[in-house]
Amino acid sequence: MLGSAAWAQAQRTPYMIAETGQRFAALQAAVDAIGDRSGTIMIAPGLYRDCATQTKGDVAFLATVPGQVTFDNAICEGKAALVVRGRAARVEGIIFQNQRVSDGNGAGIRLEHGNLVVRQAWFRDSEEGILSADDPAGSVLIERSTFSRLGRCDRDLSCAHSVYFGNYAEVVVRNSRFEAGTGGHYVKSRAARIEVTDSSFDDSAGHATNYMIDLSTGSTGLIRGNWFVDGPDKENRTTMISNAPEGHAHSAAGLTIDGNVARLAPGAKYDTAFLVDWSGDAIRLGANTIGTGIRRFEKR
Repeated sequence: MLGSAAWAQAQRTPYMIAETGQRFAALQAAVDAIGDRSGTIMIAPGLYRDCATQTKGDVAFLATVPGQVTFDNAICEGKAALVVRGRAARVEGIIFQNQRVSDGNGAGIRLEHGNLVVRQAWFRDSEEGILSADDPAGSVLIERSTFSRLGRCDRDLSCAHSVYFGNYAEVVVRNSRFEAGTGGHYVKSRAARIEVTDSSFDDSAGHATNYMIDLSTGSTGLIRGNWFVDGPDKENRTTMISNAPEGHAHSAAGLTIDGNVARLAPGAKYDTAFLVDWSGDAIRLGANTIGTGIRRFEKR
């Protein structure tokens, strides 16, 4: 247990670099101190209106107590609480909320280059959870995280989504939850490979939402062991999982979709399709439990 002097110091300087013991009052100062090296920033419990931009190095942002570190309405570069474009970033145990900006893409994390790992994080009540640029050599891994009340399609701006990844090599989502979206898609990806496993998509309280998973320009990979519940208040009710609706930049050959459960929530009085494909590639659509009102497959 911290003594009173140590506790007071932690309150004044809540960011500590684990490798050196250096403490900082501002998150940006801690990131800058790591520079082009690898380092871990331990963040004390608290509500922060702080943000940082990582331009180099390999930086881990870790809550000392998972679920008790919250970045609230914290925006750097008019983009996100964390703007990362170094070699790699890791984010664990942190809550991001109330992220809004003038262009409608306020996010918890804006990924512009490099690899990203997110674990045990919660993104809520914002325009976007995670938004990326393109990095065809980069990878993303999301595990044990929750995305709540995210997305928008208003103000004559391009839609925002719970998560939206550009042209990355691979995006992997495991053991995560997407719920109560407020516009756009839950997972939108232009990555060459996708993996979404053992996750849940609960749209029963969603508002003006679209697809559960949108593989915008085609993707191979694996979608397995997920629960999908389509809600009654959708902007686009035609599709749950889409492949290549915006072009065919990546082959979907070998994309495997099996072991999932798809249902309509009470009050959802419409027909939809579980998988809609625009690519014509050899997708492996295996055994899935499909509820009433949902067509298994549709080609467009």
